[in-house]
Amino acid sequence: MRHTLDIDGRTLSYLDSGGTGRPLLALHGGMSEARAFTGLATALGEEWRVIAPDQRGHGDSDRAPDYRREGYVADAVALLDHLGLTEPVALLGYSLGGLNAYHLAAAHPDRIGVLIGVDANIDIHIPAGPHWFDFLGALPYTAPTREELLAAVDPAALPFVADGVRPLPGGEGWRLAFHGQDMLDSIRACAGDHWDTWLASTCPALLIHATGSQALPQATATAMVTRRPNTAYTPLDGDHFVPFTDPEGFHAAVAEYLAKV
Repeated sequence: MRHTLDIDGRTLSYLDSGGTGRPLLALHGGMSEARAFTGLATALGEEWRVIAPDQRGHGDSDRAPDYRREGYVADAVALLDHLGLTEPVALLGYSLGGLNAYHLAAAHPDRIGVLIGVDANIDIHIPAGPHWFDFLGALPYTAPTREELLAAVDPAALPFVADGVRPLPGGEGWRLAFHGQDMLDSIRACAGDHWDTWLASTCPALLIHATGSQALPQATATAMVTRRPNTAYTPLDGDHFVPFTDPEGFHAAVAEYLAKV
């Protein structure tokens, strides 16, 4: 079910599968939203209660003043507090959500019992020159109709935005699931060396890695597992979007690891 939480006048929307299962906080990737984990919640069944927020600036959550790690982490902690989850929970994060999860586990080790990173790099450098995400700067945000909004989007960008288009309150038009400038700010705020953060947490961890990933090189993935104690590794054939292109493999990897710990 969908619920909302007020954080200093800003709405954070989240999905909660409910039930009495062990809580799993799931953080989606950039330009995505909580419903990316509805299939995972179904696959895990009643044993796990999957709680997935639309992270700040995504989905039904309000835009935020900034998109630095501290803000993303503070939102996640506020959600755990709101739900009264004071005991350690399992934490999963994909891509952007994975980087946020690493920082959450490092900053609040008493709140996280198990960490699952899904194709999330910790050594992120953005060189000068054209980038794949440059299209975000030219994205529209609203339009009077859904058709007009999608028509204004570059066809190459449609796979990133089409599924998330939604009506504005009061029937005043349509909008994307995110603002392009917010996503640019979020991507640029990820840049840097996050090795210290990755190595700071000590809970059991799993790195799910797409072997053909554009985001996480094999050498870095291997080093992440080798250098961090108590860290397992599950490779999946595919590119960075493997949770969506191979959902069965992704769900099985998560379920098998959680069953062990």
